[in-house]
Amino acid sequence: MTDESWVPVPAGSGFGIENLPYGVFARPGELPRVGVAIGEMVLDLAGLAAVGLLDDRRWFASGSLNGFMAAGRPAWQATRARITRLLTDPAHRSEVEPHLIPLPQVELLRPIEVADFVDFYSSIHHAANAGQMFRPHTNPLTPNWRRIPVAYHGRAGTVYVSGTPIFRPWGQRREEHEPEPTYGPSRRLDFEAEIGFVAGVPSVPGYPVPTSAFRDHVFGFLLVNDWSARDIQLWESRPLGPFLGKSFATSISPWVVPVEALEAARVTPPAQAPPVLPYLHCDEPWGLDITLEIELNGHVISRPPFASMYWTPPQQLAHATVGGAPLRTGDLFASGTVSGPEPGQRGCLLELTWNGAEELVLPDGTARTFLEDGDTVTIRAHAPTASGARLTLGEVTGTVRPSPSAPSPAVLGGAP
Repeated sequence: MTDESWVPVPAGSGFGIENLPYGVFARPGELPRVGVAIGEMVLDLAGLAAVGLLDDRRWFASGSLNGFMAAGRPAWQATRARITRLLTDPAHRSEVEPHLIPLPQVELLRPIEVADFVDFYSSIHHAANAGQMFRPHTNPLTPNWRRIPVAYHGRAGTVYVSGTPIFRPWGQRREEHEPEPTYGPSRRLDFEAEIGFVAGVPSVPGYPVPTSAFRDHVFGFLLVNDWSARDIQLWESRPLGPFLGKSFATSISPWVVPVEALEAARVTPPAQAPPVLPYLHCDEPWGLDITLEIELNGHVISRPPFASMYWTPPQQLAHATVGGAPLRTGDLFASGTVSGPEPGQRGCLLELTWNGAEELVLPDGTARTFLEDGDTVTIRAHAPTASGARLTLGEVTGTVRPSPSAPSPAVLGGAP
């Protein structure tokens, strides 16, 4: 057996043997099933289990990862070790090869059934920029920001897989120069480049999950685009948090990278001051050296560094459960916009255009302040591996479409 896969892995693909992310796929006319990405192929785990090459307790002939995620860390580790052996030991090649399918022949589906969705606000650079825009004469960070991982509870029913069209939402908004609010399609549609993690093993109601138990409950990481209607969000968020400005769509990547695959990417996070309360203390460094790349209409516009995030995933999980709320299989937690200290590291148009005050000019000569119908946003990310290669979290992409139908005149307040 070698440390390399006998499956060809093109240079720079990011889907090497050190990655092995899980997803759900379907071929035309067939039911969905669970697979693993390797090179330019997807390994059919249900097929492997059916011929006795992989232990299966009805985990893989499924339209979601939830059954496998609920099985727990020992099952995750054993399955990953077995898949690694099957893909690296040439003795298994003849029996495994029939279960490899070229990626262009399959449709990648939403990998998880989302139970709850929580979105954090964990980048100090993003929070400081937003504070400067909307509270220019005060401290850009609110008094609680350095003390708790701030978040809002989102809508699980509008979490879509990469490639799903994003319809421009309608809602109530009021610009500063307008005396009264108006109703119509969002004028300030935005993206937010984020990293998310998904819970596999539930927790007991009333019992918080400590930072030390992160690996026991969290199955893996994926990419998130938390689409945002900034005008609707700003008007409705006084005094409570986002609602309709966020609930219309959130996109996720089709591949979930196991926590174990990112061990080599762990780095020391930024220093936290003042010191956190004991329930938020981490004994291990849980910053992650992940670099995101954002494309707008095929042009790279930003490369945010996830390593700069102030609050780490174990702290987010600990805070989300400290009140006794139980974890459920499929709970999705997103980081919030990932932004770095430099202008070319900002993770949303709100920052890149300073709330529309500065146009973002693309290499083709077009300019944007916020998203227009027909715009396509693609977010990718990569991280280092123990061998010195790099793995990918895949990509999450979405194209903005106009609202499928305008509300009736009666809804708009006009004549019936």
